[in-house]
Amino acid sequence: MIRDLSGIVVACPDEFIMITPAFELSQDPDFLTITISVPYARVSEFDIYFEGKDFKFYAKPYFLRLTLPGRIVEDGREKASYNVDKGVFTVQLPKETPGQYFDGLDMLTALLAQKKARSVKPLVEEIGTSAELAEEEEEEEEFDWEIEQTPYDQSTESTSPLQCCYGFGNLKSGVFRRLQDELSDVIDVKDPDLTPAAERRQKRLETEVAKFDSDHYLADLFEDEVIQHVLKYKPWWVDAYAKKMASQGKSNQEHVSQTSFVSLSEDEKDQLRKFTNTSYLLDKRAHHQVYFSLIDILLAYCYEICINEGDKNVESAWNIRKLSATLCWFESFTSIPEILVSFGRRVLCYPLYRHFRLVTRAFSDTAMILQLGKSAVLKCLLDIHKIFRENDPAYILNDLYITDYCIWIQKIKSKKLAALAESLQKAKLTKAHLGFELEELESAALLVQEEESELKAASAVSKQQPPSSELETSDSEESSSTSSSETESSDSDEQEPSTSEDGEINSLQDALQEQRRAPLIDWNGLGRDTDSLTLDVSNEKSKASLRSTSVPGKLIEELGKKMQTAIRLSEQPEELATASYTALQEKGANYAVEPQRLSEDPNEKENFLEVSPTKSLLLFVGSTDED
Repeated sequence: MIRDLSGIVVACPDEFIMITPAFELSQDPDFLTITISVPYARVSEFDIYFEGKDFKFYAKPYFLRLTLPGRIVEDGREKASYNVDKGVFTVQLPKETPGQYFDGLDMLTALLAQKKARSVKPLVEEIGTSAELAEEEEEEEEFDWEIEQTPYDQSTESTSPLQCCYGFGNLKSGVFRRLQDELSDVIDVKDPDLTPAAERRQKRLETEVAKFDSDHYLADLFEDEVIQHVLKYKPWWVDAYAKKMASQGKSNQEHVSQTSFVSLSEDEKDQLRKFTNTSYLLDKRAHHQVYFSLIDILLAYCYEICINEGDKNVESAWNIRKLSATLCWFESFTSIPEILVSFGRRVLCYPLYRHFRLVTRAFSDTAMILQLGKSAVLKCLLDIHKIFRENDPAYILNDLYITDYCIWIQKIKSKKLAALAESLQKAKLTKAHLGFELEELESAALLVQEEESELKAASAVSKQQPPSSELETSDSEESSSTSSSETESSDSDEQEPSTSEDGEINSLQDALQEQRRAPLIDWNGLGRDTDSLTLDVSNEKSKASLRSTSVPGKLIEELGKKMQTAIRLSEQPEELATASYTALQEKGANYAVEPQRLSEDPNEKENFLEVSPTKSLLLFVGSTDED
């Protein structure tokens, strides 16, 4: 292989392959430090060349060529060292202007010099280097992000199928003619190559209206424990943004804060080195669409990170592409409000958790990422690229959008992202903007909820009240107690009647006592102890007083008939039946005569307890062993 110090390869064997090594760049006020990993390299033969913004390094089989963001100079202060154990070259190069800040040192793909065109005469020639173009872009006047633009209507012209474009900057077409099998698993539009942008938007809106489920939305609205939990999660950009805000105001730290709080992992750096450095020729209209689609993709990514709390699962790729109308419908937005409405509608139609607060949370997270600068945006895009790369067939979206975004974002200025973030923060989105009549739906649900609460409260009160039968029983008890108290009061008023009534009561009580002492014989011929005969006479006094009142005689007779005599008979031993036969025969006459005496009334008034004097006792003689 023949080469010179300029790094231009003059001749190279066909079997020899040049390897781009892993590298990192860092800086201090006076030096730019380049760290190059070259394991198993032939360190006895290596070359380093640098001048102005060019840097070249060669150590077989590694070759690195960089276009630096600032100028360096060779003045004798440059240093180089090699760590044999780690296989790492470290080169320190003096800055031409001490104290100058080199922006974009972590944009590794942009630092790699662009490959030369192989054609003799390129169809499109780009004047100036990428760094010069970046400077010209920075000098361009700022444009208003809120300006309303009129979408291009492709139906006004006769277009061929290949003119229905999509992808990054609408630079691609005809892709899905070769990928019909994977079409339905990646996007929702049926035939993107033959469907104009206006028709895609109309079909998207109709599909969202058909997909919206009011029951699912209300369930997440009123049963939001899981949603409240995921809203507490803080992704990495929250802490980075807080540190950036805290560092503002310190002298000469504004530039450093744009990169020091966001770092790329080794896998992310390795992926950047694999990208091919490409320049994109975009007009002003396409330039705006690229920025707007970037917001749409970041919103979907922020939602995915929030609900899964930073973890990845098999649904991660589906969530991102489904929530982004850019990825799912190849939508071309013309303003920030259009992006917010589209994202809000899709959040309430497709994912598992459908809550408006998840929409607003994604807005704030996206604004933080944009304010952190292109390093934070690049880190998010690399994460999306990895998710799609590991999902089949979502990898097609990397070829259409994400890979180009990862390369393009490294060449833009962070201040434009900050202006975009400011416009996003000023934008307002309400539930009425989404077109699903959410406010009316929530009001109706609240009314139903209030009615159910009232019914539950009424049922709880009815359970605490006693049944109607218990109420009737208590009422009857109260009425009986009232009548009893009235009877007692009437008794107390009538305690001074004639002595004849008291004598009658006393005679009635004497007769009852004699009845208690009289023995009885049951149908089994067993003698009963007279002491077991019980007669309830507790109300005799009140009944006697009632007889002296003016109550009609029929009522007194009914009350007298209702009086019951409770007789409790206790058994005697069988062997006592014969012994008591004579005593029972003697007392039987008394038992038949005694009621006659009870029925006699000197005042010719009826008694309540009246037994017929002709009633005779049936005596049964108990059998003995001799019989």
